[in-house]
Amino acid sequence: MACLLPLVEVTATGHGRLWSGERFIETAVGERLVYRGHETVGVEGGGERTTIRLADAVTGLVAEVVLETGAGSVGSAGRVASVRAGSVATAGPADVGGFLRARVRLVNEGGGPVRLESVSTLTLGGIAESALDGLTLHWADNDWLAECRWRQAPFRDQVVPLSRAAHGHDGRGCFERYSQGSWSTGRHLPVAGLTDRDGGAWLWQIESSAGWRFETGERQGAAYVALFGPDDAHHQWQHTLAPGQEFTTVSAVLVRTRTGGLDAAFAVLTDHRRSVRRDHPDHRALPVIYNDYMNTLMGDPTTERLLPLIESAAAAGAEVFVIDAGWYDDDAQGWWDAVGAWEPAPNRFPDGLPAVLDTIRSHGMTPGLWLEPEVVGVRSPLARTLPDEAFFRRGGLRVTEHGRHHLDLRHPAARAHLDEVVDRLVGSWGVGYLKLDYNINIGPGTENGPESPGAGLLGHHRAHLDWLASVLDRHPGLVLENCGSGGLRMDYAQLALTQVQSTSDQQDFLRYPPIAAAAPTAVTPEQAAVWAYPQPHFSPDEIAFTLTGALLGRIHLSGFLNLMSAEQFALVRSAISVYRDIRREIHDAHPFWPLGLPGWEDSWITHGLHTADGALLTVWRRESPDGASGPGVVTVPLPRLRGSQAAPAVLYPTDSDCTTRWDSDRGLLTVHLPRPDTAALLRLATGAAGSQTVAGA
Repeated sequence: MACLLPLVEVTATGHGRLWSGERFIETAVGERLVYRGHETVGVEGGGERTTIRLADAVTGLVAEVVLETGAGSVGSAGRVASVRAGSVATAGPADVGGFLRARVRLVNEGGGPVRLESVSTLTLGGIAESALDGLTLHWADNDWLAECRWRQAPFRDQVVPLSRAAHGHDGRGCFERYSQGSWSTGRHLPVAGLTDRDGGAWLWQIESSAGWRFETGERQGAAYVALFGPDDAHHQWQHTLAPGQEFTTVSAVLVRTRTGGLDAAFAVLTDHRRSVRRDHPDHRALPVIYNDYMNTLMGDPTTERLLPLIESAAAAGAEVFVIDAGWYDDDAQGWWDAVGAWEPAPNRFPDGLPAVLDTIRSHGMTPGLWLEPEVVGVRSPLARTLPDEAFFRRGGLRVTEHGRHHLDLRHPAARAHLDEVVDRLVGSWGVGYLKLDYNINIGPGTENGPESPGAGLLGHHRAHLDWLASVLDRHPGLVLENCGSGGLRMDYAQLALTQVQSTSDQQDFLRYPPIAAAAPTAVTPEQAAVWAYPQPHFSPDEIAFTLTGALLGRIHLSGFLNLMSAEQFALVRSAISVYRDIRREIHDAHPFWPLGLPGWEDSWITHGLHTADGALLTVWRRESPDGASGPGVVTVPLPRLRGSQAAPAVLYPTDSDCTTRWDSDRGLLTVHLPRPDTAALLRLATGAAGSQTVAGA
């Protein structure tokens, strides 16, 4: 099949592409790779791991392509490769839906150095051959305060037909998205997909905290997908392999489902994410987290301010209390460019910070602290005492960004410094939760000797992941939260090790619903921390609105709970009580979006979880952007529950005036929220066929 692709595409200096353009397929090395052999072994869970060996006689490069499947995945990995004309090509997916995970190891078995400029992790050709007009392309923009904004367009709007027969060649362009700098999700999510008219989907995810790029386009009448880590053109990545040296790509995963559209594909991707992450009891316990930062202390904690918040958080039902930024700040010039030592500020805590942590424990909560481990402020003593080689450098100069230097965790002095800090906070002070933030984009990376900046960034991030694993090895009960100014480093290199992900820094509770609803496209529900920051000046509707949005993920509770009236506080306690009742269902549930993935300005937004007993569904109604209230009724299609007595019930708010009607024959749920800027959490428990109307209790 001419529309198929080589299993690995490689560009190297002196060995470029056979058809010049913006695409990183049809490479000279990829075309020359020939099959050497393969083996397939079983893996835990009933899947398979196939290793396919390829070789290029010109450069001496040998590629080992590792393809892993789980039970019910995209066919047997051993069937993913087919031999054609002495080279290996990617075959079409098998009939069974599931996922395929890939990585590539390159070894230089030649006699001279090879300077790599790009290496694919996974390529797939032959998608929807002769049916490209029926494809829809899906991708997600990502930005500070505006994470997980999914967009879609007909494939033909982005990859237009070029009348190949008239020219004898495919186009030179493609649809591509890629990261820039050290915020892996600072521009886009490393997740995207294609759907067809029959409900089939191809969904992919690149698992990289450094550079990544994907492209899709047309090749000989069919669509193709190619997934990459960093490359020279987009990330200043080059990697020279001397004879005998090797390089391994970042991992990527491809999901293929035949029916169910994106919902079905994201269900499979959610299972994959659960299968690759480090096991941790937090994934099942899902404790309620109170964090003092958002719209509350905002980086200005003191003993006096914290004590009433600790008492009220415990009374509300919180199980973890996190002291966020500022606990180390005793500097009249501010803390931003002075961080690095991570010592408590005496003026903030007259009896010492450990005494405050003891108070948290005495209220039955686990104490947590905020930390930004990879940075050192330019005014910090560490900026002078650590060697230059322990920091990011380019052109022989130390890199500075927003008043900070960046540690290179490949250097033993940088790692020893962070080990001392964490072992003091966790081992000596008894901290059980660390929020690890990352608030600068340091650019393309660091040059350590002759290495390229992109290679330095990838090397640092791999050392960073190794450091995270070592921290959990030493402190196995510790919970680590991944934060990058909210969701700007929200990738599954990080999330395979960290237990919780901050989804956003968004402070406007009316702007949060599209982020909260779409967060499970980027992270499993049980890792997706959503802020809920009720305040004493909020109306009952506003308190319920901000709390409802967090109930299908991880609650990041904040707000001046200590200043609330009894009625307001009861609304908070009620939400936490509901969450503690349903959280046991979240860790193995699958997300779905019955009205589609949300738009940024959508008035009606829905997000649900399919559970063993039915479904949990959050419905938001926001005021229209033009200020019009619009109708207070929405019809929500739930085809998976068609024919069952879904028995809709309003779980929260318990005194909601939300009403519902379930039409089991058509699988349609009608929801009435009489006022804009309100929300409700519903349960639909499956049973015998029927229909009924339910009002909030």
